[in-house]
Amino acid sequence: MKRLFDLFVSLSLLVFLLPLIIIVAVLVRIKLGSPIIFKQQRPGLHGVPFFLYKFRTMNDEKDSEGNVLPDDVRFTRFGGFLRKYSLDELPQLFNVIKGDLSLVGPRPLLMEYLELYTEEQAKRHNVRPGITGWAQVNGRNAISWEEKFDFDVWYAKKRTFWFDMKILLLTAKKVFKSEGINQVGHVTVEKFNGTKNS
Repeated sequence: MKRLFDLFVSLSLLVFLLPLIIIVAVLVRIKLGSPIIFKQQRPGLHGVPFFLYKFRTMNDEKDSEGNVLPDDVRFTRFGGFLRKYSLDELPQLFNVIKGDLSLVGPRPLLMEYLELYTEEQAKRHNVRPGITGWAQVNGRNAISWEEKFDFDVWYAKKRTFWFDMKILLLTAKKVFKSEGINQVGHVTVEKFNGTKNS
């Protein structure tokens, strides 16, 4: 039922939002250049890797030696606008259609984090990752990694169809209010370094 719901909603949203997606794609091309889509390998269900799609929000500015500059230097005002309203994540509807993502589930993080999880934290990969999740409506990037993982694991154990509906409604509210986009003082989220020895 969850997969059928994901397909129906994601296809419906793609049709409804297609004009917006085209406009954002054109603006990204004009303001940030190519490629329009940022593609990165992430762990999916049971940690199986897939490529996550996003509209890019940074430029490719480099120093005199050809090295890519830090994120806070390459981050653009336009990119900030896309992130503020989660417009950069619109291409992930294609990930849902492909079966890489669900609409609701723990957010797919970096591949390098897999070896850093505790046994309990790793249970977040017992379900398909999502565009939004229980952690996102409870603080998103404004809470600690440990808190995020607690929310993710709790969801993986307790998920139901109606709980997903609640998360989707809360997500719409959070996006509208632009809550919890970035950690204070960070353009991108501070990296997870593990809690095994803490």
